[in-house]
Amino acid sequence: MHYFHYIGDELYCEEVPVREIAEEVGTPFYLYSYRTIERHYKTFDNAFSSIRHLICYSAKANTNIAILRIFVNLGAGVDIVSGGELYKALIAGFDPEKIVFSGVGKSDDEIDYALKEGILMFNVESPAELEVINERADVLSRKARVSLRVNPDIDPMTHPYISTGLKKNKFGISFREALKVYERARELRNIEVCGIDCHIGSQLTSLSPFVDSLIRLKELIWELKEKEINIRYLDLGGGLGIRYNDENPPHPDEYASAIIKEIYDMDLTIILEPGRIIMGNSGILITKVLYTKENEGKFFIIVDAAMNDLIRPSLYGSYHRIQPVVEKERDKIVADVVGPVCESGDFFAREREIPWMERGELLAIMSAGAYGFSMSSNYNSRRKVAEVLVYGDRFFVIRKRETYRNLIENEIIPDVLK
Repeated sequence: MHYFHYIGDELYCEEVPVREIAEEVGTPFYLYSYRTIERHYKTFDNAFSSIRHLICYSAKANTNIAILRIFVNLGAGVDIVSGGELYKALIAGFDPEKIVFSGVGKSDDEIDYALKEGILMFNVESPAELEVINERADVLSRKARVSLRVNPDIDPMTHPYISTGLKKNKFGISFREALKVYERARELRNIEVCGIDCHIGSQLTSLSPFVDSLIRLKELIWELKEKEINIRYLDLGGGLGIRYNDENPPHPDEYASAIIKEIYDMDLTIILEPGRIIMGNSGILITKVLYTKENEGKFFIIVDAAMNDLIRPSLYGSYHRIQPVVEKERDKIVADVVGPVCESGDFFAREREIPWMERGELLAIMSAGAYGFSMSSNYNSRRKVAEVLVYGDRFFVIRKRETYRNLIENEIIPDVLK
C-alpha cells in the first residue's frame, strides 16, 4: 500500500495536493511519501521479527541523504557499493557497524576508507579482491571482517540486466570455488571470516529462486562448520519485486516465512538488503505536458521529463503506470509518452492507452522511487530534477533542482584554449 491517492479529482501525496507542490517547485520533480517508506520498511522488518536479523537498506535504490536519514531513524543498516555511498551513509548518520560494503570492483581508496571507518563487513566478490583487502588491512593495521559473495548459479527469472546470480554474471565467487576461497581467507592474517553472502538479482516475483539459493548456501555453511570456519552472518541480499503493472510478487510475510523455514535451526544473524520493495512505490515522477502531436495517426504526448531523469523504460523496457494529476472526463487515445532528449529511446510508454492531455497539464509516472533519481544523468546537458519529500501535511525540497551553473562547475577550459 502507498499514500498516493485521489481526493475528488486531484492526486494527493499523503495530505498534500501534488498540483500545489508542482506550482511551487516546478517540473519535473521526484516526489516521495514518508509514510509509505515507513510502512514498507516496518512491514519488511516485522516479517523477520522472530529471528535475529539486520535490515541493510540497499542505498543504490535511492541515495538522497534525507531518504537515508529516514532509515537511520528507523534503526536500519545500509548496504553500499561505492565510496560515495559510504560517504553519504555516514553523513546521514548510519552506525558504521551496520554498514555492509558490496560490489564487484572496490578500489584501494574505497577499501581504505571503509577500513578506517570500521564497517561491519565487506562482501567479497573474488579471490583477488580478498587478497587486496588483506593487504590494505595490513597497511592500516586493521582487521577486515569479510563474507564471501557466493554465486549459487540459480536462475532468478528476471530481466537479464538485473540478474546477478548466474555463472555468466560478473558478480560473486562460483559455488565450486567458494570452499577453497574460504580456506584461503582463514589463512590471511588481517582477515576475519564472519559471513556468507548471496544476491541473485532484482525484481524477483517468485519465491523459488530465493529458496533454491538458500538450500545451496546451507550445504556450504555446514561444510564450513565442519572445517571450523565460523559463519555468524548470512546475507541474503535483496531482490524481492514490486508491482509495476500486473506482477504478483510475494508479500514480505510469505518471503520471510519461506526463509525462516529453511534456517530456523542455524545459529545465524540474517542480513537482508531490500531496496526496491521499500522505495519503488514510495516515489513518483511528476512531469508537465509540453506538446501533443499526431503523425499520420500516430499520437505523441511530449513531456518535460526525459530518459535522463528516469532511464528504466529505455534501459529495461520497464513499465511505469502513468496517470493525470488532475482527473476529468477525457477522450482516450493510444500514444507514446516521450521526452525532449534527442534519442528515439527517450520514452516512458509506447502504444499506451492514455487520456488525452493538454499543454501544461501534469502527469504522474508511478513506481519511480527506486532506481529513478539514483540512475539519472545530465545527458543533453539537462539539469537534474528536484526531489521532494511529503511528511503528512507538509512537504520539503530535499534536493534542489540543478542550475545551469551546476552543469559546468567542475569543468575547466585550459589556458592553451584561451
